[in-house]
Amino acid sequence: MSDRFDVLGVNISDIDRERALISVTKRCQDKGGGYVCFCNVHTTVMARRDSKYRNILNNAFLCSPDGKPIYWVGRLKNNKEVRQVTGPDFFEDCFAASEGLGLKHYLYGGKPEVLECLVQKLRKRYPKAVLAGWESPPFRPLSADEEHEMLERIQQIKPDLIWVGLGAPKQELWMSRHAENLQPAVLLGVGAAFDFHAGVISRAPAWMRYIGLEWFHRLMQEPRRLLRRYVVTNTLFLWYVFVDSITRR
Repeated sequence: MSDRFDVLGVNISDIDRERALISVTKRCQDKGGGYVCFCNVHTTVMARRDSKYRNILNNAFLCSPDGKPIYWVGRLKNNKEVRQVTGPDFFEDCFAASEGLGLKHYLYGGKPEVLECLVQKLRKRYPKAVLAGWESPPFRPLSADEEHEMLERIQQIKPDLIWVGLGAPKQELWMSRHAENLQPAVLLGVGAAFDFHAGVISRAPAWMRYIGLEWFHRLMQEPRRLLRRYVVTNTLFLWYVFVDSITRR
């Protein structure tokens, strides 16, 4: 477990990509189970307003500083070792590292055509990684029978790492609900990582990610879906950070 720092009531892990990778691979080898959340402005604002969701994030084995503003707040709190650790980057890190460790991967989420493309690219890029299975669930909620069958399918495969690409907050709710039943697997909610690595959505250039403008790149690609979300959550995030800083003083 890593040290933590607070952002809007969410306990963010004070980590970098190397330490995160060591923590997750050791967790797999020790059969510890649990789940990993990648936190950005959107998820922390939701957590600020929803105590149940906040508890789910705070009960994660790791709560990674995915968004650049989360990283900035961590640095301002004098956590000099904290680094931004995004879901898409960590997805690649784990697949590369697992080639020499024999860890089994399972993909859950995304559209069928996205998963098909992602699987092809992963097999080509990481030929020694063990991709044990994948599943694209329906957009609607599963029935009790469907949920039971889904859990049985995954349990039979016995993966070490289950990558969950359902989007927030659905993926965090799913991981919290099923983490115990899927032990000793480690569950990781990586949001749009499936779309990025399948090539369905282009990721922002490195320079935009470096200065914290990845959200703007995504907004230009999906303005109808993301405009309200970014305007509201980005504004609320700044307001809540300001209020918290005044309160502490």
